[in-house]
Amino acid sequence: MNTGLAVGADQIKTGDQSLPTTATALLAQLTALGISYRLYHHQPVFTVEESLEIERDMPGAHCRNLFVRDKKDRMFLVVAQNETMIDLKKLSTLLDCGRLSFGSPDRLWTYLGVRPGSVCPFSITNDKGNDVTIVLDQSMMAHDIVNYHPMENHMTIGLAPADLVRFIEQTGHAPWILDLTPAAPDAKADESETT
Repeated sequence: MNTGLAVGADQIKTGDQSLPTTATALLAQLTALGISYRLYHHQPVFTVEESLEIERDMPGAHCRNLFVRDKKDRMFLVVAQNETMIDLKKLSTLLDCGRLSFGSPDRLWTYLGVRPGSVCPFSITNDKGNDVTIVLDQSMMAHDIVNYHPMENHMTIGLAPADLVRFIEQTGHAPWILDLTPAAPDAKADESETT
């Protein structure tokens, strides 16, 4: 695995300099923490389906992120491997909160500083008020390598799960590592509520 030290700023092709934390700044944070990662460049992807093609040559768990909120404005960033199916109704029971819905693009930008399609666990660094609870899929954390976009969806980085937790903790957040299987949809679940 390459370390962040091996990736020069001239190798990082960032697109959105308006982000509160750019990909370049994130990679510098990882490097400063001594976190090793492997950086991949690719075409922008917005959905799990679009990412299937690029993931073929990347070892480790490939993951998705759900930014959800309940009616009391409790917000959660749920990070799960692509294979983990989640029913939002069951997830609300598991998280002991009210009915969940997806956070709007404006809310996403306000609290996590990223745009739809680029949501990632690293965006928790932009939650300075500690308003968002980050939830990590226990089965995802059992892999040797986990893969996420580094704030922008035209790159992916792979790193060890323990390093992801270390990064999250240094932002002042305490991740919940949960078994998400109780939130799996029933065989005949309503697809509008399932991700």
